[in-house]
Amino acid sequence: MIAVIRISGLVNVKKPIAETLERLRLRKKYTCVLIDEKNTELMGMVKKVKDFVAYGTISKEMEKNLIEARGKKDAEGNLKPWFGLHPPRKGIRSKLHYPKGALGNHGDDINKLIERML
Repeated sequence: MIAVIRISGLVNVKKPIAETLERLRLRKKYTCVLIDEKNTELMGMVKKVKDFVAYGTISKEMEKNLIEARGKKDAEGNLKPWFGLHPPRKGIRSKLHYPKGALGNHGDDINKLIERML
């Protein structure tokens, strides 16, 4: 599974990027979604918005922690497809790409970022 977290805000986002973020259900800052890395369409969308999000491979343990801590259910009892997170403890550099900042592909280090945001 790939975790995708929106880091950049809503201001000065071009329309095609804003539509792609909307389709990924990343409507607000610090929202996280989990997607399957085998889905080429969604991975293409993630690559299109790589300058506005942080993404990487999430471990099974962190996925379980994320669902327990931030998972919300709708009226029917189904898990909602997105997670609202806190801003990361100790802050981030939101305009720089990883490893100096928070944007782009983190690989397995996305687990550290999610841990700081729970």
